[in-house]
Amino acid sequence: MEQHSRIDHFTVAVNLSLIKMGANSGIGRSNWITGYPTNNGSKHFNHQPERRAELLLGESSEITKHHHLDCTNVLEIGRFATIAGYHSQFLTHSINVMENRQDSAPIKIGDYTFVGTDVVVLGGAVLPSHSVLGAKSLLNKAHTDSWKLYGGVPAKAISDIPAEAKYFTRIDGFVY
Repeated sequence: MEQHSRIDHFTVAVNLSLIKMGANSGIGRSNWITGYPTNNGSKHFNHQPERRAELLLGESSEITKHHHLDCTNVLEIGRFATIAGYHSQFLTHSINVMENRQDSAPIKIGDYTFVGTDVVVLGGAVLPSHSVLGAKSLLNKAHTDSWKLYGGVPAKAISDIPAEAKYFTRIDGFVY
């Protein structure tokens, strides 16, 4: 934890190798953060020897409250990013029905992003820097275009975001 980072009460984190929090970052109350331990001798995820059970929060990023973060694989949340609202799920692992085994993939939430309430983000998904994921959306793949509003089930680019939007150029993480 770097300077002025914080984790609020009733947040639980289990079976992770690492939680790294940049300066001025925060995890709000009542979040459930889970992982599946690495190098534990289990047959689960044997095909992924490089898998890391980690939560990485960039400088001035914020996770509000009542979210579920599955960090069986790396969940990276960029600088000045906000995981807003309630009840979002970030799920880095699932069952691969073709191979009949547990599988996982990292999730990357870019710098200066805003993730709306009650979303589901699946392993392998990427929300590019300088973009928004609308409420109740399903992000299930890697997107590459910045300055976009993504939304829907599954999420797709809906509209452009003007480069003048002040949220994407702030130097203080706290939004007044």
